[in-house]
Amino acid sequence: MKIGIVVSEYNFDITSMMLERAIEEARFLGVDVFRTIKVPGTFDIPLGVKKLLQYKEVDGVVTLGAVIKGETGHDEIIMQNSARKIEDLMIEFSKPVALGISGPGETRLQAQARIEMAKDAVQSVVKMIKRLAEA
Repeated sequence: MKIGIVVSEYNFDITSMMLERAIEEARFLGVDVFRTIKVPGTFDIPLGVKKLLQYKEVDGVVTLGAVIKGETGHDEIIMQNSARKIEDLMIEFSKPVALGISGPGETRLQAQARIEMAKDAVQSVVKMIKRLAEA
């Protein structure tokens, strides 16, 4: 089983730790991380996902990011549009994509508390790959 990971560099103090946890979990589960793509921000994640889904070797993709609340509603726009496009790509390519992006509306402390959830995203994509293979 091979997966790809797309991680946002925005809030990289948080997302870099998410990436470490995701890679550790993949190793623990015996899953090969085929390729990791770092993108500038969460809004850019869908393009990275599309690139990875185009590889026939990739069975699924994990997305990682932290969308922290600012002074405006920008975080909600970023998250809604990114999540929607990620879902569209999952359906288009018939391959699972796990939404390991925390937020919107979270504080930096809440984002830090959710770092371990990157493992859940890896577990989710692995479960979906297995279940789709059985279908």
